[in-house]
Amino acid sequence: MFILKKAVSPFLLPPGIFILLLLLTGIWFLVKKRWTAGVVNLIICGLLWSLSLPPVSDTLLGGLEYSFKIPRNPQGDVIVLLGGGVHDDVPDLSGTGAPQEEMLGRIITAVRLQRKLDLPVIISGGSVYEGRKAEAPIVKRFLMDLGVPAHKIILESKSRDTFENAKYTDEICRERGYKRPLLVTSASHMRRAVESFNKAGLKVMPVPAVFKTWGKRKYGWEDYQPGISALEGTTVALHEYLGLLFYKIAY
Repeated sequence: MFILKKAVSPFLLPPGIFILLLLLTGIWFLVKKRWTAGVVNLIICGLLWSLSLPPVSDTLLGGLEYSFKIPRNPQGDVIVLLGGGVHDDVPDLSGTGAPQEEMLGRIITAVRLQRKLDLPVIISGGSVYEGRKAEAPIVKRFLMDLGVPAHKIILESKSRDTFENAKYTDEICRERGYKRPLLVTSASHMRRAVESFNKAGLKVMPVPAVFKTWGKRKYGWEDYQPGISALEGTTVALHEYLGLLFYKIAY
């Protein structure tokens, strides 16, 4: 019964239920000799299923994550923490607003690094869309709750994307005399972040966080069922590859 539950439940929830519907309608169209509709449905079904599998997601993410390794002995004069999204007005223990799940991993890494090296932290993250709250003040509250002193935190609340993270952080570093920043962001985002900081003229030491893949992972039958977490990982990876391409063209 347990195995049956695990085998059936992925096809009762997104994206599995949509894959199942595409599969069944594709077969139905073929039975009715509506060849074009049937083939199109089955192709879309296959693509969506593939993109929702951990082996595919891990392959795409791994190509990004293993560009940089965690330094054994990180050294610098300031920590730069890049924003990764917030839930604007959700209730929280110490106020209103909270970091999104991906951002929490970056925060924990930055706090551990700060406690180890006793460095100031620049939080870089503004409001991407009009009417939304800037990330940096919300993230600051979390850093303080986790023990980082307020006087050690510097806010950069104007940036809307990674390139602006680099641009405005470079301005702060020049004003305050920081020359050896430690850059904290998700491992999958680090390549685009480092390229942006290089273009801004600021050399950083990468400290990647929130790894989601690892080498020599063994996959079982359950890893060939569609899942929302794998689809999210695929989406993140494709977003980064498209971002790298766009930044090369635009900047």
